[in-house]
Amino acid sequence: MKYAGGQISIGDQPTFHLFGLTFDTTVIIATLVAAAIVCGLGLRMAAKATAGTPGKLQLAFETMVDQVRELTGSVMGPEGERWVPLGLVLFFFILVCNWLEFIPSTLQVGTSQELLPAPTSDVNLPAAMAVAVFLLCQYLAFRTRGFRGYFGHFTKPLALMTPINVIEEITKPITLTFRLFGNLFAGSLMIVVVSVVVSNPIVSPVATGLWSLVWKPFDTFLIGSIQALIFSLLAIMYIGMATTKEH
Repeated sequence: MKYAGGQISIGDQPTFHLFGLTFDTTVIIATLVAAAIVCGLGLRMAAKATAGTPGKLQLAFETMVDQVRELTGSVMGPEGERWVPLGLVLFFFILVCNWLEFIPSTLQVGTSQELLPAPTSDVNLPAAMAVAVFLLCQYLAFRTRGFRGYFGHFTKPLALMTPINVIEEITKPITLTFRLFGNLFAGSLMIVVVSVVVSNPIVSPVATGLWSLVWKPFDTFLIGSIQALIFSLLAIMYIGMATTKEH
């Protein structure tokens, strides 16, 4: 992406190489930090859980569990109860990843990489989660329907629909990936674009700062929460579709 003063670098992260593969250092660190936050809060809540009046942390977890249980129940019925932990982990982990974007870790707005970016704004993490959900759905579908039922459902309602059904199945992880990645990446890109458009050295920091104060909370908290919910909802829906024997 070019502009009058030069070029905007997108996805330019520190990397290291191992076994012929390239790894994004900041994305890996941010993912590990988000996972540590989720595990730490979960362990702390479990240690302080009580049958009496719940604390703030337990109340927050119970609220999320109730929402996820209602979600899985509406999609899968009574069978959805076993998938509540998966839905809860997906929602909470993605939510924490998205909210990391709100931590002010940029050394200079518009010119420096964030020290702790939202890992979901990098395509690799959403793609890995989407592929994991996709493989789980294929395993569940094969186990539930058997060999003939698994391959036979691609021919429903007509054999002519087989290519379309196969394409629809293959595109599920792709849509899951880019729905989450695109929204998070676009939010970060907006701030960079504003800092580039307003190129005056005096006006740019002020304009970018004001834009960040308005856009950043909206993008991180609202859109980040919605995208976490949508990803977990679609994952539960795909699992529900995979575990049904009839189309």
